[in-house]
Parts: sequence; structure tokens; C-alpha cells
Amino acid sequence: MRTVNSPFDTVIKLKKSVIQHGPSSNRIYLMKLHPEDYPDIIPELTGMAETHKYGKIFAKVPSHALDGFLKEGFEKEAVVPGYYAGEDDAMFLGKYLRAERRIVADDVRSMMEQVIALAGEKSTDQPSETTTPPFSIRRLERDDVDALTRLYGSVFASYPFPIFEREYILHTMEEDSIVYYGAFAENRRLVAASSAELNKVGLNAEMTDFATHPDARGHNIALHLLLLMEQDMRERGLHVLYTIARAISTGMNVTFAKAGYEYTGTLVNNTNISGQIENMNVWFKTLK
Repeated sequence: MRTVNSPFDTVIKLKKSVIQHGPSSNRIYLMKLHPEDYPDIIPELTGMAETHKYGKIFAKVPSHALDGFLKEGFEKEAVVPGYYAGEDDAMFLGKYLRAERRIVADDVRSMMEQVIALAGEKSTDQPSETTTPPFSIRRLERDDVDALTRLYGSVFASYPFPIFEREYILHTMEEDSIVYYGAFAENRRLVAASSAELNKVGLNAEMTDFATHPDARGHNIALHLLLLMEQDMRERGLHVLYTIARAISTGMNVTFAKAGYEYTGTLVNNTNISGQIENMNVWFKTLK
């Protein structure tokens, strides 16, 4: 669980549940719903969003809570089957408090549809198990943190969590809540990275924070990082992997399709990433 405050959006407890909120993504994100808070937390989320004039509430909840949220104006946007230790699915819901927040421009929607179509075509491609030279890929350690924050700072104009901050990376490493991976060039320069955010209780992980320096693109490094991450997650006994990828990112959506992930929906105007609020696609995979 990401629990460190970002410069703009903050992770806090609301009742016994965990939310993120702030002006950067202009939303409330219900990250973890505590069973005792349902259903009373629903009007509290709406009231808080109205007070702060947020445009959206994004909620990740178990399927048994779906009807209660739908009755209060939420819409189902995606799902991750088996998210809760294989016993229940995670529903990704959205409630729009501003009409403009649900609007997707025609050219953007066309681009999103093209990305999903291409990803579908590539889903039958078999990924190679070997790393493409001249890059070496491994799990990152404390000594890599400065290089990692520099890489993220060079790739992303903005991000929903403080991956640019050394203290944040170290904190998540030390508590073993997020595992970081990197690809290195022959000169030992970190040129690509990713992370797996662990949910040890739910036996799942979010495969996230992928970044490749422009000089190193075109070598399928993200796919090789993903393969290593999956191997690590299997060894940790996790069952479900998922990602929330930029809907207009051909490379990332194709990468997950090639690795056997299934697309389950799009979170509309959901996340401030790369300098603007973007639509995000949800993909999942059940480990065998």
C-alpha cells in the first residue's frame, strides 16, 4: 500500500478505509474499503468530493459492494477477477461530479480504440524469455535509488505518486510494499525501470511505474522487465497481477497483451500522468 504523501495528492484514512485525494488528479481514489465502512462511507465520499470541488471519485471495491455504489451514482469501468485472494473480484468504479470529466474527445477516443485493437492483434505473439543485449535486468536495491528517481524525473512530467522522491522509494523498499526492477546499459546506466506494488493479503500485485529513457526505446525492455517481475511474483506466491496503463500508450498496452494479460475496461479521465489527466486501461492476468 502506497502510504506516503505526494506533493499534490495525499493518502489518508477516511473512517477505517484508505483514500487518496487532491488537486493533481482532481479526484478522490478509494484505494481500500474497510468492510465496517460500507455502505456509510459512500455519501461521505460524495460530500468530500463536493466540498473540494473534485471532478471524479474513483473506487476499487469488492464485488459484494457493487450494488450499493451503483445505487449512489457510480458506474462500473473495469474489473480485476480474483483480486481479493481469489475469493472476490475488484470492481473499478467511477462517479462523475462534473459533466466535462466524463467527456473524451473524438480523436482521443479513436486513438484509444486503435491501441486496443493493435494490442488484441499482438496478444498471440509469444514473448521471448531472454533479455535483449546490451541490457541487463535485475531487481533494484538501495544503491540504485538515486538513479531511479532521476530516470522517473526524466520520463514523467507528473505522476500520481511521489516516485521522484528518494525518501519515498527508500520507504517502500524497506517495508517491502513495492519491489523495483531496472534495466542497465553496458555502461551501467539505468535506462528503464518498473515496479510491483504488493498486496500480500489479497495475493495480488499491481505491475506499474514502467519508464524507459528515450535513448533506450525500441528494444522491448518493458516486456523483459515484466517477465522478470512475473517470475518474482510467482515465487512470492501471488495469484493475480494487474496494471492500470495509459490508454493512449501503444507500447504499454501491447506489452501487457503480449504477456497474456486481458483488457477489462477503461477508467475515463482518471489519473494525472505525464502532465495531464488521462484515460487508463485495466489489464489483469491470473498466474498458473
